[in-house]
Amino acid sequence: MASNFPAAYHSSSMASAVLLLLGLLMASLGIKGVQSIGVCYGMLGNNLPPAREVVALYKSRKINRMRIYDPNQATLQALRGSNIELMLGVPNSDLQALANNPSNAKSWVQRNVKNYSPGVRFRYIAVGNEVGATSQLAKFVLPAMRNVQNAVNSFGLQNQVKVSTAIDMIVMGNSYPPSQGAFRADARGHLDPIIRFLVNNKSPLLANIYTYFSYAGNPKDITLPYALFTSPGVVVRDGARSYQNLFDAMLDALYSALERAGGGALNVVVSESGWPSAGAVGATVGNAGTYYKNFIKHVPGGTPKRPKKAIESYLFAMFDENQKQPELEKHFGLFSPNKQPKYPLSFGESREGIWDVSSSNYSHGVAGSLRSDI
Repeated sequence: MASNFPAAYHSSSMASAVLLLLGLLMASLGIKGVQSIGVCYGMLGNNLPPAREVVALYKSRKINRMRIYDPNQATLQALRGSNIELMLGVPNSDLQALANNPSNAKSWVQRNVKNYSPGVRFRYIAVGNEVGATSQLAKFVLPAMRNVQNAVNSFGLQNQVKVSTAIDMIVMGNSYPPSQGAFRADARGHLDPIIRFLVNNKSPLLANIYTYFSYAGNPKDITLPYALFTSPGVVVRDGARSYQNLFDAMLDALYSALERAGGGALNVVVSESGWPSAGAVGATVGNAGTYYKNFIKHVPGGTPKRPKKAIESYLFAMFDENQKQPELEKHFGLFSPNKQPKYPLSFGESREGIWDVSSSNYSHGVAGSLRSDI
């Protein structure tokens, strides 16, 4: 039958139908969509490539997000026009100056953010990294965040860049089972006002989450497969929720702790996660490769507490850094300093399924009651 509709209509209509069918097929097969994984770019090495080569490596490997720990000017220059989204760190050493004087914060934002925007796509400013509640710097974190936020607002960048801070899991007082997650009592005075700040500004909490350190600190109760996403079945049951990997248990425990502290509405960005390839117990190339690949595949699917909600995450780290201490800290790189990949990772796509670089090395026994706290 002849049609009165123009050919262009048939073309676009057919394309829409194909896309719809493809989407339904992917959903029925459990295939997840493309998810951008960031990578932390640490610079504590005397043999690392120049910033412009690092940015080119990010682009060639389809790594679309980067975290840096201080406003390295060469890196900021190299990022211009790259379309890589950036998490920029305020070093802990700058916290006091930015907290005590709003003009210092404004100058910092002017120099390191405003002067590079919009050529550099700033996503977050991480004001401090792993500042403990008992640290002498703890009292400066929130005032520095406020002053940086006010500076960001003054330049009209508040809808482009979010201000937060990065915590580690040492702040957890309880994380087992995940539904009973709670912050340490001595950390609440430090964290609660920060959580209120994040809620008020609709900013996420940044959290460095390492299953490696939980496993290495308690190998009796935490099995290697549970930490590497390779457990063959459920390890921890928590009410209606089941946990087959330690990462989900740790992140859900953090979500529970946030709920108890008035931050139930907050999103968590995993600002670091990784596994060393040498230097300590369980630190092998095989284990590290397994962790990184399975992590990339897993995070688009969320956690049992927040299913189907992709977890924005940053792997630690881009390169091995030979000037770090202790020894295992030198071996978290996805790439060697000569830019050669250590593992066969793909950052451009994520799919269901678990990858094990050497399954014969793993015990398939699962402890009956595993703890996910540090």
